[in-house]
Amino acid sequence: MKSLLAWLRRYPDALIAAALLVGYTAVLLGTASSLGFTRDEGFYFAASRSYGAWFELLWHNPAEALTPKVVDRYWGVNHEHPALIKSLFALSNRWFSGAFSQVSSSFRFPAMLLSGLAVALTFLWGSRVMGRAGALVAALSFACMPHVFFHAHLACFDVPVSAMWLLTSYVYVRALGSRHWGWALGAGVAYGLLLNTKHNSWIFPFAVLLHFVLTQGLPLLQDLKARSAWWRRLPLAWASMALLGPLLCFAFWPWLWHDTVARLREYVAFHTGHEYYNMEFLGRTYWKPPMPRGYAWLMTAATVPLVTLLLAATGVAASRKEPQKRSEYVFWAVSILASYAPWLSDGTPIFGGTKHWLTAYPFLCLFAGLGFSRVLAALQAWQPRVPAWLTATAAGACVLAGPLAMTWHSHPFGLSAYTPLVGGAPGAANLGLNRTFWGYTTQNLAPFINEKAPKRGTVYVHDTALQSFAMFQQDGRLRRDLRGSLDIGASDVALFHFEPHMSRVEQQVWVDYGSLAPDAVVTFDGVPIAWAYARKRP
Repeated sequence: MKSLLAWLRRYPDALIAAALLVGYTAVLLGTASSLGFTRDEGFYFAASRSYGAWFELLWHNPAEALTPKVVDRYWGVNHEHPALIKSLFALSNRWFSGAFSQVSSSFRFPAMLLSGLAVALTFLWGSRVMGRAGALVAALSFACMPHVFFHAHLACFDVPVSAMWLLTSYVYVRALGSRHWGWALGAGVAYGLLLNTKHNSWIFPFAVLLHFVLTQGLPLLQDLKARSAWWRRLPLAWASMALLGPLLCFAFWPWLWHDTVARLREYVAFHTGHEYYNMEFLGRTYWKPPMPRGYAWLMTAATVPLVTLLLAATGVAASRKEPQKRSEYVFWAVSILASYAPWLSDGTPIFGGTKHWLTAYPFLCLFAGLGFSRVLAALQAWQPRVPAWLTATAAGACVLAGPLAMTWHSHPFGLSAYTPLVGGAPGAANLGLNRTFWGYTTQNLAPFINEKAPKRGTVYVHDTALQSFAMFQQDGRLRRDLRGSLDIGASDVALFHFEPHMSRVEQQVWVDYGSLAPDAVVTFDGVPIAWAYARKRP
């Protein structure tokens, strides 16, 4: 015990990081029961159950579990996405389902832990570069982004891949400053986990290469001209990432164990030619490339608290005056650029909302923390008689109060949350920005459904996946006697989750139900998000 206390006194930043991880995960767990299930979660619930059954078989009968036919039977479900995070969902459900009041939380728990890890890592990296105060602001700025907070709850990959990208980046940069193989090997392991999390990992090597060119390009050219040992400038971590990364990804993704080349081609083809989503932007619905060049930038400005953006801009400006830390600042910048780069291409499929560049946000917040540390230094120089801790606390409260209030207010309508810069949710609706998608707001219509649906009635679920509807029932949020359906004509209650391109669906409900007026409407800040119709029976 004494040795542990001594270690904590010696490494207080580790204690703070652990507190951030545990605290953020606890907040996510405490607020998860009021957040409905997205379409993608329904698919991942089903896949995780299948993988969990395979893990059970592997434990009891490994010879049978490892046969190609059996592997394909269990791992063929949702094989278009890597396996690591869904495997964690599966194991968490198997091991910890009794620890949670709702079954869904046992699936969501690993993603929540990884979200907490992202907050903790943001603090740890920031504390190495800018000190504790700036690092805390960086970590809490990331935690208090409404869209990040929403996605951090979900049994999906978007915040987990942000955590894995951040982890791989941190270990890689540490490897650049170390002569030992430990950090280099760690970079290979981390990249393997990133590869097996989501296809954002394909972009990571470009960020690494751009960082190398910007920081080592000139010395490398000089070595080439002098015909000296230029290869000594190449990072040891490159070899580790190139070898260990793919091997670990292969090892923990059983679907790839057979017909590997063909299945890798299928995986790449699925995402480079991904089916299109419909997405409203400035009053127009886009469903095929190219997306408007300003989409990602405007959506970032409309959903990230303005104080965070202003601090980040201050941090970018300040980073140019600190050449001794240039390598880390450059890596933060290239990670941001790499995360947004796909939205500069004419061929990028139309995807859903802000979640596809969440990998940029930890680095954006690191720059915000750096900007805060410079503002704090100016405040302390201006009022040197005020205790430093008091100035830091007051300034930190000022820059975090707004993001915290916006994030807390947005729950559980995170995808409908917009900042005051565009007038909040009402202003965004007037501008024609997307209100919602993924069908998770069935949660907010659950009381109406439970009250109005007849016994053993049928509910038209609209944009909610049937697997997600089943999880609503398994959690006790919806009555178990109800049946989810995609057939309007067979339904007793019909749901509608607002998206302009789906207006024809509501028109079909009007015709079939003989009514133009919904019987229940869910709103966020006065903006209609989802509504329901109850069939009138004689």
